[in-house]
Amino acid sequence: MLPFKSGIQPDSSIRAFIEQGAITLARPPAEGQIQPASLDLRLGERAYRVRASFLPGPERKVRSRIEDLSLHEIDLTRGAVLETDCVYIAELMEGLRLPKGLRAAANPKSSTGRLDVFTRVITDRAREFDLVEDGYEGPLFIEISPRTFPVLVRSGSRLSQIRFRAGETRLDDRALEEIHVRETLVSAAEPSFQGGVAVSVDLSGFDGLLGYRGKHHTALIDVDRVGAYRAADFWEPIPDDGSRSMILDPGQFYILASKEAVHVPPDYAAEMTPFDALVGEFRVHYAGFFDPGFGHSAAGGQGARAVLEVRSRDVPFIIEDGQIVGRLVYETMAARPETLYGAGLKSNYQGQALKLSKHFKG
Repeated sequence: MLPFKSGIQPDSSIRAFIEQGAITLARPPAEGQIQPASLDLRLGERAYRVRASFLPGPERKVRSRIEDLSLHEIDLTRGAVLETDCVYIAELMEGLRLPKGLRAAANPKSSTGRLDVFTRVITDRAREFDLVEDGYEGPLFIEISPRTFPVLVRSGSRLSQIRFRAGETRLDDRALEEIHVRETLVSAAEPSFQGGVAVSVDLSGFDGLLGYRGKHHTALIDVDRVGAYRAADFWEPIPDDGSRSMILDPGQFYILASKEAVHVPPDYAAEMTPFDALVGEFRVHYAGFFDPGFGHSAAGGQGARAVLEVRSRDVPFIIEDGQIVGRLVYETMAARPETLYGAGLKSNYQGQALKLSKHFKG
């Protein structure tokens, strides 16, 4: 029987899952694919342009729904452009044979979210996106929908990541307060603990900027190229006008930053709630996973801002400096990772403030 302890499974356990067949791979693991508390998922050889997003439901497999809804098949081995406002389903190189008691959840990678590429992982017989029930045995697929920029992807591109959980992992508000006293989870003078740690938006200005708004009708972005693009070709800087507020226009995509520096101690993992109807009609974060060691001083962090990937929904909405826009949920690790975020890893966002994705120069 595959051994695992209660909590979020660390990198050492993920390696063991691969060795013992709980995680199946079409190709050997890539360098850096195993993160401190998650596994990057790689695109397989084929994708399909489909008419609409879907969930297969408890009686059907993903491939049967693709047969019903596919408009055409795409060869990813040669690279392919995914257009904005289209929905694609792609095979993933990774599959699962989870034992009872071990479940999983997926989330877009940080760089995916900062490009406004919406992704969700789907399993056979799924009734929910991004969640994998314990005992699941079968393939993994990913839904991809670029919203602002067209993107170039290929077999092996990593757009999403998956975490493995056992038992009850989430910390309640009292536990969060106690850890905050010892570890300082956020830099707020009076932090709010209510269903997680409150995170607010900083509109006081970063070197004369409040943030960035994505341009439309741009050139494409190769998701595997780092530091290859001029920010000015894809982003409109939002100048600081001194008002400490801004209007989110419906259908626009913004990169903003949290007011608080965030810290995830080595024995914990965190996740940002992607949308909270109590704080406004907008989505605040696409890529929600924060690894153990994020903002941790021993891993070169000294605290780090949470970059907010914001998209307003149906109506214009005013946000103001210091307004709560989401909450960080903390979970207990089953064991401390062998490598922390930012320590010996290619961690692009340790110590960040207002920062675009790794694809842009500077």
